Amino acid sequence: MIMPEQIQQHLEESIQLELNLAKLYTIFSDCLSDDEDFWWDLAMEEQGHASLLQQEKKQPQQKEFFPENLLAKDLQSLIDTNTKISALIDTCSSKPPLRADAFNIAYDLEMAAGESHFQQFLDSPTSSFSANIFKQLNQEDRDHAERILQYMKENKINKQ
Repeated sequence: MIMPEQIQQHLEESIQLELNLAKLYTIFSDCLSDDEDFWWDLAMEEQGHASLLQQEKKQPQQKEFFPENLLAKDLQSLIDTNTKISALIDTCSSKPPLRADAFNIAYDLEMAAGESHFQQFLDSPTSSFSANIFKQLNQEDRDHAERILQYMKENKINKQ
């Protein structure tokens, strides 16, 4: 059975969000050598989230079996966040950000609707078979916003 159009749209935008974040963090990894490994790890985790969502998109599940809280409720918020990240990718590709700016940008993006929602999903009670799979595959992922703040604190990078 084909997924309802609204779920398809949410999935497409959610996948794009994860891919955009992975691309941005890869740019940070390439241009900020002091923090290269940190950014690379985040980029790979975002890529992993995108892969999970792409797998879920391929499932012939009916709406009632799809994890209700997996996707952000506000499609426009996802679209707006994707537009913002795309612009940042263009800007940061041509003019690398300052170290503190990169961390503050990343923190703000992680707190955006789509990203913070994914963490809420991982922290929520399991409600379906799909939810169990997502949680098992993501058990090693931690809240990116918290990790960014912790890294900033440990490396004396100012939060703006």
